[in-house]
Amino acid sequence: MVEAKHRQMCSLFIVVILLTSIHNCHCTQSDIDCLKSLQQSLEDPNNSLASWKFQNSSEGYICNFVGVECWHPNENRVLNIRLASMGLQGKFPTGLAKCTSMTGLDLSDNQLSGPLPTDISHYVGFLTTLDLSKNKFTGEIPDNLKNCTYLNVLKLDSNLFTGEIPSGIGQLSYLKTFSAAGNKLTGNIPPFVNPQQPENFASNEGLCGFPLAKCNSKKHIRVVINSRALGVFLFIFLLFVIVLMLVCSFVWLIYKKCSPNSSGSDMHFTFDKS
Repeated sequence: MVEAKHRQMCSLFIVVILLTSIHNCHCTQSDIDCLKSLQQSLEDPNNSLASWKFQNSSEGYICNFVGVECWHPNENRVLNIRLASMGLQGKFPTGLAKCTSMTGLDLSDNQLSGPLPTDISHYVGFLTTLDLSKNKFTGEIPDNLKNCTYLNVLKLDSNLFTGEIPSGIGQLSYLKTFSAAGNKLTGNIPPFVNPQQPENFASNEGLCGFPLAKCNSKKHIRVVINSRALGVFLFIFLLFVIVLMLVCSFVWLIYKKCSPNSSGSDMHFTFDKS
């Protein structure tokens, strides 16, 4: 009886070890595929990722790549990717979904553009730090970020984001720092579980509410005329004035020409000598 139990426990232990090994192997290859996909999806004019060579098959070799931090130096499991200020270009790299153990991503101060994926939590759902600041990302901030429940730091400042800040972001309980300054955001700032500083929302002409100034009216105007729109309006107005003046001048000339007293050469005056 005791021997049977002992064998059962040994078998269970072996199964657990095998499953763990298979899982680690899968994760290792997955993380390698993640970095390959990231390198292939981004343009690298400065050759900043030159050290990312995948010919090596030794355990932990990706940990020597520029900007890559591993959980352990002898294990191909990505902990953080830090690629700030490398001149990288392209869209948000969706291949990051394969870095299943990653907790930090810094792509700040590059030339990345386009909208963020609407299902962004599928790619970075377990991050604690996400820094996409100082790029050229456009469109609205995805509401799906509310599903990145482990985020402590979320930096989206100095981009070209429009629309409102999704209310769900403010409800992230672990979020200590949220920065969206220097965009084109509008509307009322949603309440945050952890209050943010005013400078984190600065330089967004259409934003209002705590911690910025109160909205001007109960029904806040969400469409804000930016400098470009104002310039277009002034151009159209000036063009209208010029056209109107030309039309008025033309009509006046026609009127003068058709008037019986319009020409001095056709006029005959009779003077009474008496």
